[in-house]
Amino acid sequence: MKTIGIIGGMSPESTVLYYQTINRELNRRLGGNRSAELVMHSVDFEQIAQMQRNGDWAAAGARLADSARKLQSIGADALILATNTMHKVADEIQAAVQIPLLHVVDATAEAVKAQGLDTVGLLGTRFTMSDGFYTRRMNRLGVHTLVPAETQQNEIHRIIFEELCLGKNTAAAKTYYQDTMETLQAQGAQGVILGCTEIGLLIQPQDSPLPLFDSAEIHAQAAVAFMLQC
Repeated sequence: MKTIGIIGGMSPESTVLYYQTINRELNRRLGGNRSAELVMHSVDFEQIAQMQRNGDWAAAGARLADSARKLQSIGADALILATNTMHKVADEIQAAVQIPLLHVVDATAEAVKAQGLDTVGLLGTRFTMSDGFYTRRMNRLGVHTLVPAETQQNEIHRIIFEELCLGKNTAAAKTYYQDTMETLQAQGAQGVILGCTEIGLLIQPQDSPLPLFDSAEIHAQAAVAFMLQC
């Protein structure tokens, strides 16, 4: 079995989800008491969030590149970054190590296309929805993404940082996300990417009028597939 290194902490809520999903899926495939060989480095999310707010992506990239080097040094065969937003600095992380970084967009695009879809809505932090790093990569992989209007993006972003990252799930937040998904459906979305690793803690398949693509779940599944490669 290969060893996965998890760069976590952004937020702790979603990092726990990655750890559980990887171990449960690997056990489902192998049975018995099998569990995953993982190493993890968890950063202080407040430091990263402050860099995001200040637009200091260079500092954030350097911080996470350092995390990647630590994980490589203790035996990781590949890395996953347990957050969507910080894939904005994925190139900087990859350049710092000699092992592969399994990219969340690549795994998610593959899942979308496997269902025969080519146009999907994207929910995530404001950075993920509007900065282009996510949508451009999706487009190169053959998936067109629709994003909410700016006012909706701002409220989705607020809910993520002020509620979901702190383990708070409210009925009002769920309703807001559902209304947004209905708007995206009216604009032509065939499905919706939950492009923030915390959103899946709030929105379940039965809450959506469209097929959901939970990026955290999909990304974790891709990590298991890598671990079990011969």
